[in-house]
Amino acid sequence: MRFSFFAIPFICCLLFAGARISIAAPEGAVIEMGSRGVSNFMARMEKEREAHVLFLGGSITEKKTGHSQMAGDWLKEKWPDVDFTFTNAGLSSTCSVSGAFRLSRDVLAKGGVDLLVVEFAVNDDQDAGHDRKTAIRGLEGVIRQYFQANPKGDVISVQFVNPSILEKFQEGETAVSVGAHKEVARHYDVPIVDVGLALAKEIEAGSMTWKENYGGTHPNGEGYTFATNLITQVIEDTISGETPQIVSLPEPLDPGSYFSASTMDPQQMAWLGGWKFAPVSRDLLPVGQIRSQYEKYEALRSDESGNHLYGTFSGTMLGAFVLAGPDAGTLEVCIDGGEWKPVELYHHYSSGLNYPRSVILADDLADQFHSVAIRVSDEKNPKSKGNTATILRFQVN
Repeated sequence: MRFSFFAIPFICCLLFAGARISIAAPEGAVIEMGSRGVSNFMARMEKEREAHVLFLGGSITEKKTGHSQMAGDWLKEKWPDVDFTFTNAGLSSTCSVSGAFRLSRDVLAKGGVDLLVVEFAVNDDQDAGHDRKTAIRGLEGVIRQYFQANPKGDVISVQFVNPSILEKFQEGETAVSVGAHKEVARHYDVPIVDVGLALAKEIEAGSMTWKENYGGTHPNGEGYTFATNLITQVIEDTISGETPQIVSLPEPLDPGSYFSASTMDPQQMAWLGGWKFAPVSRDLLPVGQIRSQYEKYEALRSDESGNHLYGTFSGTMLGAFVLAGPDAGTLEVCIDGGEWKPVELYHHYSSGLNYPRSVILADDLADQFHSVAIRVSDEKNPKSKGNTATILRFQVN
């Protein structure tokens, strides 16, 4: 099934390097194709008969029967003679900042990726609560790193929807995360699929409802089909190039974006006090649910305030990927001997879950070596049951 408002006027331009498309996206367009659509991906399929498609995002992507499965099935049916590889790199609760720091291990390590389908707008909104700057830095970190490693690849930037994002559209506004992600996608000239705007139009027309038809923040089958039809239309509306062409990268939208992302084993820190490094398990985390996908990792854990970490790093940003449970406390961070600044670990989803989240410990630093001291504070969120810290890895830009 196709929806009439999905159609977007376009002008096809033939260049010497092969066919290219140029689509002028009107104000309020659900799909923005950019100047090339996914022509490299099309050329890869049609000329080389093989392609790797990777889906990156939070729990909306992670669901095995969602748009990653549906889009993969559609591709296999439409191009049965293409040797496809599909990778679902969705990870529940993660935001675009987590995505930027996961990219090396969970995307680039999977080999060449011909098409990256990325979604983080919902988690940047409801989970991380990112401001515009951080949402830009996260997604630009993902997209720029991807093109640096896959210069003949393509990206589709997808914005899914939750109640607050939908409400913004219905009020004639755009949520911060959606606007930031679209700004990044336009800067890198990659297609945009705005599921929330599409749904708002259908609800206004009386042809769909939020809960019954779409299914809510985590879509039901009809909702995922709705989103998948948008994603696959980008591919259908693209004219293939003769061969995949190198994508020229513009200057960064924000030089502080996380496209020089790396991770650091917490064991590289020196510690003072009762820290312990051990497998993620009930022995390490006595309270709160532990998601099974984290049980294969080890973490550095402090069970009380006053414990310190010391180390050095080189870069403009230091973060941490943590499990913030019902007893999560607050870290205090001192860079280069400066003042101590608090970073709260407890999250509004922490009450019954060791919630996975990226926290920014320091940012907008000079691009040089820095010393860092971290201590578990006596202060904590009033809802927290303790003063703990559980660090899976540090993140350095």
